[in-house]
Amino acid sequence: MIRYALTCDNAHEFEGWFSESADFTRQVESGFLTCPVCGSLAVSKMLMAPSVSTARKKQELQTLAMDAAQKEAIAKFKEAVAAIKANAEDVGTKFPEEARKIHYGEADARGIIGQATPGEARALMDEGIEIAAIPTLPDDVN
Repeated sequence: MIRYALTCDNAHEFEGWFSESADFTRQVESGFLTCPVCGSLAVSKMLMAPSVSTARKKQELQTLAMDAAQKEAIAKFKEAVAAIKANAEDVGTKFPEEARKIHYGEADARGIIGQATPGEARALMDEGIEIAAIPTLPDDVN
């Protein structure tokens, strides 16, 4: 796990844990990484001193990074995500179109899931359409 010190454009500081450096970039580019204080999408890494560990200490660091309470919270979160997916229609890349139809009464109200680009997601929110990102969690976190 990689820990980054993060900040938003409103100078709120917080931490983020990522399985690899590319995860941070993907989350920022997809609009899924937001400031927990103000919700700003303009999140960036702060300068940090590198933390180097040996292979022997890798297990110790993973244990520290993921205690029992955190594992339980992630397990419950995974259950909630599974329940959402089980009770929603997957409309794939047609998500923005279907969300608008439901919002404007052109289609029956129902739970839907699918994909949207960051720009499409922002446009939906600008129209007052309530959406939420459902992150994909690694399977090896138990």
